[in-house]
Amino acid sequence: GVTRLLLTRIPFFKEIIVSSFSCPSCSWSNTEIQAAGRIQEQGVRYTLAVTSRQDMNREVVKTDCASARIPELDFEVPAFSQKGVLTTIEGIIDRAVAGLEQDQPTRRATDKEVARKIDEFIGKLKQLKEVSSPFTFILDDPSGNSFVENPRAPQRDEALLVTHYRRSPQQCALLGLQVDAKPPDAAEDLRDEVLQFNTNCPECNAPASTNMKLVQIPHFKEVIIMATNCDSCGHRTNEVKSGGAIEAQGTRITLRITDPSDMTRDILKSETCSVEIPELEFELGMGALGGKFTTLEGLLKDIRDLVEKNPFTLGDSSTASRTGKLQEFIGKLQDVKGKAQAHFIMDDPAGNSYLQNVYAPEEDPELSVQRYERTFEQNEELGLNDMRTEGYEAEPASGR
Repeated sequence: GVTRLLLTRIPFFKEIIVSSFSCPSCSWSNTEIQAAGRIQEQGVRYTLAVTSRQDMNREVVKTDCASARIPELDFEVPAFSQKGVLTTIEGIIDRAVAGLEQDQPTRRATDKEVARKIDEFIGKLKQLKEVSSPFTFILDDPSGNSFVENPRAPQRDEALLVTHYRRSPQQCALLGLQVDAKPPDAAEDLRDEVLQFNTNCPECNAPASTNMKLVQIPHFKEVIIMATNCDSCGHRTNEVKSGGAIEAQGTRITLRITDPSDMTRDILKSETCSVEIPELEFELGMGALGGKFTTLEGLLKDIRDLVEKNPFTLGDSSTASRTGKLQEFIGKLQDVKGKAQAHFIMDDPAGNSYLQNVYAPEEDPELSVQRYERTFEQNEELGLNDMRTEGYEAEPASGR
């Protein structure tokens, strides 16, 4: 026989290769197609609502890796079960009928019940060609090289829905594609890795190691947590640094403590944040306690330890009145943890502090976050007044 190849282009689609074979001895002929281009970046799915005889004459390019379905009959032509073909929707149904009728004589002799059910199904397929009732034709091709004609092109066809999708790893494997692993992001690596560097213990100056990790706080931003543990004297310390820049506005966070469960809220206190509890007439300036990532209860405990270990309230330098006031304050602080209601205020001009919203992403009725413009003095403390991020290059000297 003779095989003829034709490179042709389908309007509003792409180029394909049509392969036609014919035998002069027995008059057998066969036609196949192959995509002339490469596998597309995405798969394609055509969903056509067939409502008339004209729809049956729509041209269809079906590659060998495409599957065709008719949901109303629960009928499917699986991928790689047929060679690629350039035909019509009616031609696809005729091809399916011919494939089912091929072994019917043998089935009628061996299993009459199966043959009878297949005959019934063939009858339903033939009735589809008359389009007595609408049905849906779905062509799904993970290679993206199949096509269903739009007779109204370049205008939109309301009966035809074209969907492009990303292939699954299983579909890539069926197409013989090797899925390249996505290059890891440097920031992602840092989130999963604990970095360690050598330093000296701030207490005994012995060699120690500091562990550092990048952590993403939900509904906030990234922070860097650093922890130092000295094996010589047992000293342990931790500190939190903001992973981002100074915000355009300052942040004032106010929490109304009404329940003991509020003590479990997560808190990120940066080194530029001040803390205030109006009911106790207490204020902690910025820089005190450094940066911390803890809970509200943990921060109140650190405040208590800071007050109790004040050298001016201990030993010979303390007075009875001062010690009494100190014990009274510590008692009120204990009441805040369990019984008394109070307001806990965090004021951070840099905008890098955070207090957990337990209702996130909904609003918290007990929590208010206020943004404000920084004053000149606050910008001065943060070193922003003399900071130049643009136009800082040295100006060329003028000629004399």
